[in-house]
Amino acid sequence: MTSAGAPATPILHVDMDAFYASVATRDRPDLWEVPVIVGGGSRGVVLSASYAARQYGVRSAMPMTRARRLCPQAVVVPPDFETFGQVSSSVMESFRQVTPLVEVLSLDEAFLDVRGSTRRLGSPLEIAEQLRAVIHDEQGITCSVGVAATVSVAKLASRRAKPDGVIVVPPEEVTSFLHPLDVGELWGVGEKTRAMLHRLGLVTVGDVAHTPLRTLQRAVGEGLGSSLHELAWGADRRVITPRRGPDEPDRSMGADETFGRDTDDREVVLRELLRLSTKVAGRMRVAGVAGRTVTIKVRFADFTTITRSRTLPEATDVTQDVYRAATRLYDALGLQRARLRLVGVRVEGLVPRETVHRQLVLGEREHGWSDADRAVDRATLRFGSAAVGPASLLS
Repeated sequence: MTSAGAPATPILHVDMDAFYASVATRDRPDLWEVPVIVGGGSRGVVLSASYAARQYGVRSAMPMTRARRLCPQAVVVPPDFETFGQVSSSVMESFRQVTPLVEVLSLDEAFLDVRGSTRRLGSPLEIAEQLRAVIHDEQGITCSVGVAATVSVAKLASRRAKPDGVIVVPPEEVTSFLHPLDVGELWGVGEKTRAMLHRLGLVTVGDVAHTPLRTLQRAVGEGLGSSLHELAWGADRRVITPRRGPDEPDRSMGADETFGRDTDDREVVLRELLRLSTKVAGRMRVAGVAGRTVTIKVRFADFTTITRSRTLPEATDVTQDVYRAATRLYDALGLQRARLRLVGVRVEGLVPRETVHRQLVLGEREHGWSDADRAVDRATLRFGSAAVGPASLLS
């Protein structure tokens, strides 16, 4: 920790491991140990390859014809973009439960600034491990995390942590971590720039770092030279800018929970649905949005996952409305003895709360659940999240 109490390595870069291939095979145990390629037909390109396929030289964006020549025994799985998007949204939602400072780079990676979360959740390393556990338990896939003081070093660290690992680079170890690397590892250095630097005799990051700035600028240009010099010393000034991915519109909010042990107890499941409904509805009110469609997710002990949705007559941000819909969806499944590993609640079709005009009901009480929710919100804001909540959730 720094003298001001802030963590010395507050930046996390979280990158899913072989994301598309992992999602495509997570419910297919028969494919876990064999080479798998996710992609189109013979004239398409490789979208993703499992680590078993990568051992044969198969890479993303490679023509399928070449990939099949390199690894003829690979199993080719067609992409399911709807599922990829759903898993990505759930992963990003898990990140935002840790910190609002999440910059989404793509469906399968994001930067997080956790400096405001360490008092509540522990050190950046502990937060990284918590996220890895949540993603594995809830989504059935793995990720790698780089932890550092700057975004460029965090991204390099996550690459070195693959697959399924964490690497922390403290400020005092940045140069020993960076300088032995090939200069092509630096963020933003492509093949052409790498080849140019190699021709100049700048093979490692350390070579770039120890080249006088003016010499470097004369060789590659003032802008690129300055950028490379900063990156070589891990001193980039880029900050995390909260941003959603292009395929992740801000149209839903949700939360999942993995049970400590698989359960078929309806009361246990309903209590969890209530807790999740309370969390989701509370976040909606903070964001000033309401939604009409309530969706529940149920994952069984064998990792089979199903979702069910119900559209309400009007948009709501009321906890009881969300919980009632979630309960009805669960009961409609008719699960008698099925053991569950995970449940989730999501509200979709979000719109600004001020655009929702609630239809009054004749004889309705002047103050209802909406007023109760807002009273709870005020108490929570003042006294903390444990100050008040549904009685049935008290241990």
